[in-house]
Amino acid sequence: MAKRKGKKTDEQPMFFSAYNYKMIGFAIFLIVGGFTAMYLENEVNGFISLFISPIVIMAGFVLVIFAIMKHDRDEDTSTNTG
Repeated sequence: MAKRKGKKTDEQPMFFSAYNYKMIGFAIFLIVGGFTAMYLENEVNGFISLFISPIVIMAGFVLVIFAIMKHDRDEDTSTNTG
C-alpha cells in the first residue's frame, strides 16, 4: 500500500462566496421564523397565520434560490487572469 506524502498542496476554491452563504443563512432564518410565527399564533384563521407567515416563508425560499443562482463575476475574472 502506498503512503501519502504530506497534505495536498493544491487548494480548490470554495463553490460559493461568503456573500452566498450569508444569504442562505438569512433565508433559513426567514423560513424558520415564518413557521415559528405561525406556530406561536396557534390559530388557524389568524392574521399572522394566513397572511404574514406565508409571505415570510416564500421570501425565504425565493432568497435561497437567488443565493444559489447568484454568481459573482468580479471574483471569476480576478482568478482567471494571468
